[in-house]
Amino acid sequence: MKKKRILIVILIILIIFVGIIIYGSNYFYNIAIARNKKTFLASNPDLKKKESDKKDTQPTPIPKKSVPWVEEQNYQTIEITSDDNLKLKAYYLKATEPSNKLVILAHGYTSKGKDMGFLGKFYNEDLGYNILMPDDRGHGDSEGDYIGFGWPDRKDYVKWIELMIEKLGENCEIVLHGISMGGATVMMVSGEKLPEQVKAIVEDCGYTSVFDQLSYQFSRMYHLPEFPLLHTTSLLTKVKAGYNFWEASSIKQVEKSKTPILFIHGTEDTFVPYEMVNELYESCNSEKDLFIVEGAGHGACYSTDKEGYENKVREFLRKFIEY
Repeated sequence: MKKKRILIVILIILIIFVGIIIYGSNYFYNIAIARNKKTFLASNPDLKKKESDKKDTQPTPIPKKSVPWVEEQNYQTIEITSDDNLKLKAYYLKATEPSNKLVILAHGYTSKGKDMGFLGKFYNEDLGYNILMPDDRGHGDSEGDYIGFGWPDRKDYVKWIELMIEKLGENCEIVLHGISMGGATVMMVSGEKLPEQVKAIVEDCGYTSVFDQLSYQFSRMYHLPEFPLLHTTSLLTKVKAGYNFWEASSIKQVEKSKTPILFIHGTEDTFVPYEMVNELYESCNSEKDLFIVEGAGHGACYSTDKEGYENKVREFLRKFIEY
């Protein structure tokens, strides 16, 4: 009888434990992955409060003075269908003078394509590029009920690249430039088989992998170990969104990259820790360069040292783009 009671107690404990794991996994999936308003960002200690045109706190800072320029432009809305049948939208703006050069700008977590307009202005007006600003799946006007953190998005960006080659012609020259999650996205794209028209990539404060980034924030925000909840949330993400946190690796992709990459990071970035850029740079096997901005927080390299940032991007692109 005593042994039976012990077994019942053990069973009850196991049921409670499993219940906690299931509840916790769903909770963190909804917090980090599901498409919804990410209110937790407002209290994140690693992000200064930043305001977009809609005053949402999010990890991609939007310089207020660029917002009027972004809204004043006459964009062409372009649409593709992803491999899993999502309708994805992007905003295309021609160069002021006819050009075969294009930059595809990848936005950050909870952001949207036009939030990259501050860089779009630089590429469009100063460098004479056509610009394409996609809304990633689960963001903006694109379909999708989850955030891909760059991994499923990498295939979407290959589709955008192929579409723009059709639009601009075989002699076009393409640059990918992303910030934060967008930085990770363009690095993840770099490991795919890309057309020769993709000449260079600029990544700004992207993470080494989704697992590394969420593990870091899991500990920093919730003071929890990565096991077991991060592992079970990854499993749930595989079931619901089709990817897990380990396979979504920027490091593994830049190891395979044949496209030149400029890595940018701020020394005061504690949202995507500064140390990650060194791992990424060392792992990259293509031509590469590194630009470190002293004192810059997450996503703030451009606003911290605008002149230095623009000069470095110009210098890097001149090596691979015909002017």
